[in-house]
Order: sequence, then C-alpha cells, then structure tokens
Amino acid sequence: MESSLTYMQALDALRWQVEMGVSDAIGDAPLDRHAQSRAPAAAPAVARAPAPEPDPAPAPVADPGAAATLAELAQMMEALPSPLKPAARRFVFADGRPEARLMILGEAPGRDEDREGRPFVGRAGQLLDRMLAAIGIARDHPDPGQAVYIANILPWRPPANRTPSPEEIAMFLPFALRHIRLAAPEFLLLMGNTPCQALLGRAGITRLRGNWHEVQGLPALPTFHPAYLLRNPAAKRESWADLLAISRRLQP
Repeated sequence: MESSLTYMQALDALRWQVEMGVSDAIGDAPLDRHAQSRAPAAAPAVARAPAPEPDPAPAPVADPGAAATLAELAQMMEALPSPLKPAARRFVFADGRPEARLMILGEAPGRDEDREGRPFVGRAGQLLDRMLAAIGIARDHPDPGQAVYIANILPWRPPANRTPSPEEIAMFLPFALRHIRLAAPEFLLLMGNTPCQALLGRAGITRLRGNWHEVQGLPALPTFHPAYLLRNPAAKRESWADLLAISRRLQP
C-alpha cells in the first residue's frame, strides 16, 4: 500500500519525530511495547559441556597376605604397576637361602643388581660377602645357621640410584612385611636408612645402628649399608661390632 503523504509532508513528519526525541526507526505494522515488556524473556542458550567419560576402573591392588609362598609373592610384586618398573631392567626379589636364620634387608637395587636381577652383587655386595665371610656366613652355605637370605625394600631400581621416596616405600612395605613372614628368619639385619625408615618408622642410621629393635616380633639390628662403608671406610669398625653382635645371636 502506497503512502498518501507527499515528500514534503513525510520530511516534516520526520523532523517532528527527531525533535520529539525519536531515535529508532519503526516498521509499518504497529508494535505493542507494553505487551513485549510483560512477556518472559527467553532464556539464553547455554552451551552444554560434553558429559565426562567415566574414569577407568582402578587397577586392582594386590594383597600380599594372599601369597602363600615366596614364589607367589615374587610373582605378585613383579606384576604390581609400580612407576619404577618402566625405567628398570630387571625385577630383583631376593638371593641366598630362604630357610636361613638371618635375613638382610637393604634399600633397593643398584645398577649392577638391576643388570643381574639379584640383590647386593656390585661393589657393595662384594664387600658384604667379605664381611659375612669374616663371621662364617655365606649366601649359599648349606647350614641355615651359617647361611643368609637377602632382599630389599624395593624390587625395582630407582632412576640414577636415587633414594626411594616415601610413597615408593609405602607401596612396597606390605610386601616387605609379607616377605619377612614367609621367609621366617630368626634375626633381621637392616642395612641403611631406607629399611629402618620402612620397618622401624625412624631414620638416622648413625643413631640407630648397634641397638636392637623389633620388627614383627623378630630381633632387628640396624647397621650401615656397605655402600656407605665404601665412601666412609672409618665406619667399618662400627659395622664389625654389629656383625659380631649378630654372630653371637646366631651361636647355637
């Protein structure tokens, strides 16, 4: 429908609207602004985040108490998803005679142990063998009273031979306790701070060594780790005193 206004009439009407403060143009059809103000505002569209995927099922935690034999415990420990496992070469469980009256617990495998899969086989292990031989003990001795069973708190080598973290110790502590229970020694020799921290809840080997403690009802003697003796030969005197204390306990 064409407008009946002339050009000049339309121009005058536009000027009048500007003078009245009109700033927005309107269409030909009338709009009820009051009705629009009463209508509920449409809710703004909200972007929905994608539903999170369910977390993967946690890896089952092995119960070391379910291991009835040392072989079962070793299999269980090796299968444990430890963060140390990918960087290590070999799983290191134990060495010596499981029926020995004396069990030695160290810290963790080193480079040589990681290569051979046996605890205490590097320079520190060779020194340990000489120390034990001085009191008539050997790993493969047929007499359980003169044999020794050797293990570590951790079965995997920490990168660069670093000290195991508290979390790593806590992960393997239940397995170490079960290891002791299954081996059933009469005496424990704790070599270094890590086994003392794990089994006694205390560190500071210079203060702990030479004093008998108890672990799972067994007499336990802390002493220096052979690797420490290689760096500090003067401490061999204290270690010799600890070995003599062990020897006296092993006397029939």
